[in-house]
Amino acid sequence: QVQLVESGGGLVQAGGSLRLACAASGRTFSNYCMGWFRQAPGKEREFVATITWNGGFAYYIDSVKGRFAVSRDNAKNTVYLQMNSLKPEDTAVYYCAAFYSGRGTFYSTERAKYDYWGQGTQVTVSS
Repeated sequence: QVQLVESGGGLVQAGGSLRLACAASGRTFSNYCMGWFRQAPGKEREFVATITWNGGFAYYIDSVKGRFAVSRDNAKNTVYLQMNSLKPEDTAVYYCAAFYSGRGTFYSTERAKYDYWGQGTQVTVSS
């Protein structure tokens, strides 16, 4: 089992920044591909970003490219999501998620691929 705990959410004005963190425990963190998803009220949970086991590759949904950056620190068992130039439409509960990838360059944008999920952290962007 992998336990994931997100932090760093909050209320920010449009154009501002937030840095989310997701601390993992339970298994060897570097064996897992990590992803960030978000769910706005009344909407489906959507993919935001993913990063491979060593941070060598990252992929983003088009709407956040150039504004968000995902990174990881395997020594700290933590994945981050730096969010800049925030917009009201970024308002959502943000979740981190993990699936076992070993040391291969595997990643996914599909929610069903991820086996472990955090409880989520609320991000609210005011206009």
